[in-house]
Amino acid sequence: MRRSKKQDVIGEITVTNLVDVALTILTIFIIAAPMMTPGIDVNLPRTDASLPHDQEGITVSINSTREIYIDADRVTLDAFQNKMENILKTKPPGVTVYIRADKALDYGLVIDLVGRMRKAGVKTLGLVAEIPEQ
Repeated sequence: MRRSKKQDVIGEITVTNLVDVALTILTIFIIAAPMMTPGIDVNLPRTDASLPHDQEGITVSINSTREIYIDADRVTLDAFQNKMENILKTKPPGVTVYIRADKALDYGLVIDLVGRMRKAGVKTLGLVAEIPEQ
């Protein structure tokens, strides 16, 4: 008893559809990734000295109404140090903390937060600013 050619098993897998789906998903992530950074509305100062922002770091944002955020979570000034210590336990050693402070804020609040970050164990700080338009 012989099988006819119509009943033979096809041993090849067509990956064209899989590649199309993978490339589509990759394109979506490339476009959406910059929008996934915590977006607290802060009017940043402008400077040419601004460095690129590392996505793996922790972002501390302070808006013009003196509200403090760690990434996207709002935190009070009194609870800031404990919250930062807890977050640092979950991150790799040497993680960079980026400060995004509104340009209308007084310097004292920013320095107070920097001191609290140092006490919490932050080793590397970065200041985020907008690059001026040419």
